[in-house]
Amino acid sequence: MKKEPTGNSLDERIEQLKMKNAAESLNLIGRLLVDNREMSVWEHDTRTLPRGARRWRRRALKFAREYIRPLAPVADLNPHDYDPKPLLAAAGRKGFQTLLYPWPFGSASITSYLKNFALQVAVVGEEFATECGGLALLLLAHNLGIVPLLLSGSIRTILKYFMPFYMKSYILGNPACMAFAITEPGAGSDVEETEGGAMAKLVTTATPVPAMGGYILNGQKCFISDGAKADKVTVYAKLAGDGIESWTCFLVERGMKGFSVGRSERKMGQRASDASELIFDNVFVPKKNVVGKVRSGWANNRNVLNYSRPVVGAMALGHGRGAFERCLEFCRKTHLGRKRLIEYQDVQIELADMMMSLWAARSMIWQSCGQLRCYQSASAAAKVIGSDTAFKVCTQAMELMGDHGYLHAHGVERAWRDSRLTQIYEGTNQINRLALFEHQMSTDFAV
Repeated sequence: MKKEPTGNSLDERIEQLKMKNAAESLNLIGRLLVDNREMSVWEHDTRTLPRGARRWRRRALKFAREYIRPLAPVADLNPHDYDPKPLLAAAGRKGFQTLLYPWPFGSASITSYLKNFALQVAVVGEEFATECGGLALLLLAHNLGIVPLLLSGSIRTILKYFMPFYMKSYILGNPACMAFAITEPGAGSDVEETEGGAMAKLVTTATPVPAMGGYILNGQKCFISDGAKADKVTVYAKLAGDGIESWTCFLVERGMKGFSVGRSERKMGQRASDASELIFDNVFVPKKNVVGKVRSGWANNRNVLNYSRPVVGAMALGHGRGAFERCLEFCRKTHLGRKRLIEYQDVQIELADMMMSLWAARSMIWQSCGQLRCYQSASAAAKVIGSDTAFKVCTQAMELMGDHGYLHAHGVERAWRDSRLTQIYEGTNQINRLALFEHQMSTDFAV
């Protein structure tokens, strides 16, 4: 015969005190005010999203586990040998490469798009980066290449480029992508901040040739994500004889005479995505390939960063979450003495601290890109909080796992390396702090 709990043992007393059981002693109103559902933070957060973003987050989780997870270790160890085309094709067929526009130009949900298109990309970015930062960047850098076209506000540009790409990528599943090129050997993060931009040493120059109906581009870009794989690149170049105030965005297409790819960098983190050098040697770009207005490149670039920085923060968040999830699983399976690691309160406190840090960062990221228009202060802050938090959480995960945290098989050291890069690109975190301060300088800084 089964004995009823006497309440004498410690385990029985703990069980009786748990909220799920304690709520049963409340009256009806009290029970209605208690949420006893056993639901993860991920599920709770997902349910707060607009319907379209909610759907894309669920799709991204499934895609990341099915396509990115098995490829991640191989792509990280052999970044120059694996074939990315099957992954790009699968992402295209699933609609992840056309998330910046609703039908008939893209696959974005119209309800989320009416609020802020960055939110859908951000939730997808977190899911992809949870499995692998390099493969996430491989897929998402393409969106960065497209954004200048979108923010140019040109109907002609949208009709000419977005619908054909939607057909090619989403309908036909061809592995096509674009890239975004602003960084030069002598001008990195400084071109992502006003004071630095004014002093930047730019070498990529566009010389007008009215007789030919276009411009001749000469110069060099470096560290361009997907640069070696992109079919088209949005390139920022100053006009001959002028400075960055003349920056103009040009759409350069693979196959244009004089346009070539140089070296591909060997990186510490996000290795599965290439970072390549682009070379422009008397490349003729027709006038129709000017993105937006001539001399509007600086404003266009700043606006692009306002929309892309929260997404980078979300990708960084994914790196931290991936490290946390792997560390949590390790603590569940690994014994120290007679108990599993997860049964020690010191370990529980550390894991709770990691979870809270990630949760707080996600809240800020979603808040920053959950408004109709992204703005400089919130975007810069979201990128900094996301990437700094991710690096901290990855470090905590490695410390909890001890020697096992350094093993490639667990994936935590990969997340640590991947997260470090998010503190550098899209403007270093120091530059982003300056961007926040610049945007608020004329206010009373009331927070």
